[in-house]
Amino acid sequence: MLLLEAGGPDYRFDFRTQMPAALAFPLQGKRYNWAYETEPEPFMNNRRMECGRGKGLGGSSLINGMCYIRGNALDLDNWAQEPGLENWSYLDCLPYYRKAETRDMGENDYHGGDGPVSVTTSNPASIRCFEAMIEAGVQAGYRARTISTVISRKVLVRWIAPSRRRPSRQHRAWLSRSGQIAS
Repeated sequence: MLLLEAGGPDYRFDFRTQMPAALAFPLQGKRYNWAYETEPEPFMNNRRMECGRGKGLGGSSLINGMCYIRGNALDLDNWAQEPGLENWSYLDCLPYYRKAETRDMGENDYHGGDGPVSVTTSNPASIRCFEAMIEAGVQAGYRARTISTVISRKVLVRWIAPSRRRPSRQHRAWLSRSGQIAS
């Protein structure tokens, strides 16, 4: 198998890709970002929106602020309706999601416990604006949910946890687990 990525090397000591709080820096310029724009949006006065996509080993995980979000279950189930994609349903992909992660709250039917990507669950109490975000969603007509009411078809944001004193990056975790590069 050949993995071919565009862009320059990801320097371990470059704060723009190693520090989650520096997320805005790699999105500026084109060193780590393809800097795509959307087509003009008719309901936004035909403005084009920026769409950051990572350029370098690991693709967009290079510039994602260490957020870990699984693919949407309904998207996967819809793909599985297409000819040739029958094995791409959420339940078909779930074992691979589980193999990929080591979850801070422990392994269960939906989350792994021994994968190369260490994932921590954000603590809503530690985020001052969390309740305001929930209230805005309720005002927009969405139902408020807690972790215990969210089923597997909903998206929860998780963080890729730092390990061994440096951030755990998805591409490093996969490649080092496969023996191709040292972590």
